[in-house]
Amino acid sequence: METGLLIDNKNIPAAEGGTFDRLNPMTGDLATRAAAARKADVDKAVASCAEAFSTWSKTLPSERRTILNRAADVLDANAGRFVEAGMSETGGTRAWIGFNVKLAANILRDAAAMVTQIKGEILPSDKPGTFSMAQRRPIGVLVGMAPWNAPVILAVRSFAMAVACGNTVILKASEKCPAMHRLIGDCMVEAGLPSGVLNILTHTSEDAPEVVNALVDHPLTRRINFTGSTRVGRIIAKRAAEHLKPCLLELGGKAPFIVLEDADLPKAVDGAIFSAFMNQGQICMSTEKVVVVDEIADEFAKAFADRAKALVPGRPTEEVDLGSVVDRETVDHVSHLIDDAVSKGAELLCGGAPDDGTIMPASIVDRVTPKMELFSAESFGPVTAMIRARDADHAVEIANDTQYGLSSAIFSQDTRRAMQLADRIQSGICHINGPTVGDEAHIPFGGVKASGYGRFGGSYGLNEFTEVRWITIEDPGQHYPI
Repeated sequence: METGLLIDNKNIPAAEGGTFDRLNPMTGDLATRAAAARKADVDKAVASCAEAFSTWSKTLPSERRTILNRAADVLDANAGRFVEAGMSETGGTRAWIGFNVKLAANILRDAAAMVTQIKGEILPSDKPGTFSMAQRRPIGVLVGMAPWNAPVILAVRSFAMAVACGNTVILKASEKCPAMHRLIGDCMVEAGLPSGVLNILTHTSEDAPEVVNALVDHPLTRRINFTGSTRVGRIIAKRAAEHLKPCLLELGGKAPFIVLEDADLPKAVDGAIFSAFMNQGQICMSTEKVVVVDEIADEFAKAFADRAKALVPGRPTEEVDLGSVVDRETVDHVSHLIDDAVSKGAELLCGGAPDDGTIMPASIVDRVTPKMELFSAESFGPVTAMIRARDADHAVEIANDTQYGLSSAIFSQDTRRAMQLADRIQSGICHINGPTVGDEAHIPFGGVKASGYGRFGGSYGLNEFTEVRWITIEDPGQHYPI
């Protein structure tokens, strides 16, 4: 597949004519040949968005709603194309990519529903004869940066609410799934999104710093939203701060999954399996620390390992539970974490890294302690650490012993107790008797600590993609002291 940049609703080559190849992580065959943007392409995309903003920001809410709803339908209709591209570019399973399309379409529909919810308020004034109000308005040209791991969900989320609010957006695509991110643009064009409202740039990994810096530094870009690693998020936030540009950051995670002694064990095992190994553990909300109280730890460990061993890894084109990870670097990283833990006294209950290839079995490492890298490092692969806690208080302490704070879960049949413990967990999301992996279009999605700041979703997203103005209507004959 060959794809160009999307600027002014046209598929165009990069200004310097450069391209790059994305290879299938399993076979090494060419998956996509994409245009390689540089700074000149950033300037062109920003200028296009700036021109489009003057009319799009004044477009009637009903028209914006119609386009976004139509885009959701077009996305659904192209699910098969997304699945084929996703399996080839990222190694994700058919079920995972299909789910991506479904949720992304719902994100568009939720954004469409919010176009009439952009509200202000009447404010009391202490000045006689003054009518005072606060008004939310679109901001201007915004930047969205999306990763590869949930390729359709996260790319659509990076622009849907922003566009619904009347902004224009430049989407910086991931170099690991350029065809998928460009296909989203094609769907938006087919739905009738006007020229310049959404421009999409693809680029090589080597040129990423140039493209990102140009987007952040450009005087016409007003806000940045980035989903990706904490390391890169810190770099972007620091650079944006130099220009006093607000950021919305959704970064890494080390989600804890607490199992108390009164939990329904079979259901807790099911939840932990899904949380740890869906999409090969390559989700920011993936369970990376299964924290089990000692009283039931042995029983849980056996059931957990038995279920994990039954998961079938293989090519995503086949009927499998686990597809390919995104690259061999992920395999090497997971292998290192496992080896380090085992060398320091942990027990590998199942799995392990393959000698070659990118298809990995589900791995569980039991009796992990803070001295092991797996306790604190984000694995972003199909491995999870099982950590034994003395009691519920100790479990919460282990859960909070991390720089991250995105998602978490507690399994207990005592809901009141679980709620009290949830209140002590330092995370933006907590699920009681549910998996750490969960997302809905309208919910406040985001983390705390090194997992970032700001919130996507529903009315919470409106605050991120609009700015508040104070407006008054006053008595022209008012008294002035001088």
